[in-house]
Amino acid sequence: MRYLYSMAFTFVALAGCAIGPDYRRPPIDAPNAFRFEEKDAKEIANTAWWEQFQDAKLNELIGIALAENKDVKIAAARIDQFLGQYASTRSLLFPQVEGILNGQRGRLPQVGSSVPLSVLEQYEAALSVNWEIDVFGKRRRQTEAAYANVLASEEGRRATILTLVASVASAYITLRGLDRQLEIAKETADSRANSFKVFKDRFEGGTVSELELAQSQSEYEASLVTIPQLETQVAQQEDALAILLGRNPGPIGRGRTISDLGLPGVPAGLPSDLLVRRPDLRQAEQNLIAANAQIGAARAQYFPTISLTGLFGSISSQFSDLFTGPAKAWSYGVSGSIPIFTGGGIAGQVQQAEAQQQEALLQYQKSIQVAFQEVSDSLIAHRKSREQLAFQERQVATLRNYLNLARMRYDNGYTSFIEVLDAERNLFNAQVSYAQTQGLVYVSLVNLYKAMGGGWVATAENMTNKQEQKPTPTPTPTASR
Repeated sequence: MRYLYSMAFTFVALAGCAIGPDYRRPPIDAPNAFRFEEKDAKEIANTAWWEQFQDAKLNELIGIALAENKDVKIAAARIDQFLGQYASTRSLLFPQVEGILNGQRGRLPQVGSSVPLSVLEQYEAALSVNWEIDVFGKRRRQTEAAYANVLASEEGRRATILTLVASVASAYITLRGLDRQLEIAKETADSRANSFKVFKDRFEGGTVSELELAQSQSEYEASLVTIPQLETQVAQQEDALAILLGRNPGPIGRGRTISDLGLPGVPAGLPSDLLVRRPDLRQAEQNLIAANAQIGAARAQYFPTISLTGLFGSISSQFSDLFTGPAKAWSYGVSGSIPIFTGGGIAGQVQQAEAQQQEALLQYQKSIQVAFQEVSDSLIAHRKSREQLAFQERQVATLRNYLNLARMRYDNGYTSFIEVLDAERNLFNAQVSYAQTQGLVYVSLVNLYKAMGGGWVATAENMTNKQEQKPTPTPTPTASR
């Protein structure tokens, strides 16, 4: 046995290196600043920014979504899968011990003999040990890849949470914007219904022509057409938001109107911050680490596989003698194998692993570029939508005054009713566009928080406390060459 221990020590000492490249983060070509950076940006990306909308209903909906959304639960289950895979892969680094219990009793015929048939018995109790010595780092590289997959799945869950919070906030804001448009449509329809009634009375009194009555009725009917269209959009938006909450489609409660929502500040940060603030980028890097480790695992197949085996126990023909001294049995040995001809099988696996690593690298680099684009697009969208909203606010005020003047001119006989109808149509369209732009201002800010990432993702993750907390496995040190 001392010889076996000596061999094991020798092989473990040799196992200090591992075949394949060690991971090093690739250089990133990051801009020094964002293209449309805000001067009054604040470092608030580490807080629960959705609370700054000052809408208790929105806060409630986000809490429900974090606890009940199916995508978050799926992502959590995926972590369990990779944890199990990591534990299974890592176990192969250690000796595999197996208990053996056998009992057998039988009778064999004595051919060509008058001796009675004999009864044979054999009993065995032993421990069997098998240990593949990871001299060339195949198992360590596989374990390194499995651990990176665990971390990638955890970052994937955080990325799901990031997307979920932003989606719920955007869906709620869009819903409140549609509510406002529907409110404008109903107010306009009521106003035109009153006008049509007045014109109908005047027509019956002979003070207005049939043409003017038809014009008034046409505008009233046109306003009614808009209402069911918007009601359909509202119901569909409620259904979409219900699914985000992990519920069946149905009505959604409301809080503040879109005009009363608070406006959070613009988050600050440098482009290089995205590498640590965005979970999807961290996930892409962990995928790259896993692919890099698989190259070493594939290359290690070119080298010998060495295993230590041992057995210690008792074998006896009588169960009563199974644990006596003479029944003891032991054995140990070393086995090895090396591939000589595989028909290109190992070379193909190495080529596949190297190609997958290259794909993961390019995907990582692309993800970073897309992240820069998303931040830039969100910054410019937020700035320009605020400018657009200011212009539209003045436009609505001007058109409302224009409508009042047109009605006065018509009542005093200075213009035709067409001018009033034109003023009403313009005001209605401007009010609807203003409500739409209000939603764009808030949604662009939500998209900016999503694109910037930040510590708020951890805050949101803590709100998923209804799910069982999963322990993070102890990392296996990266094999050094």
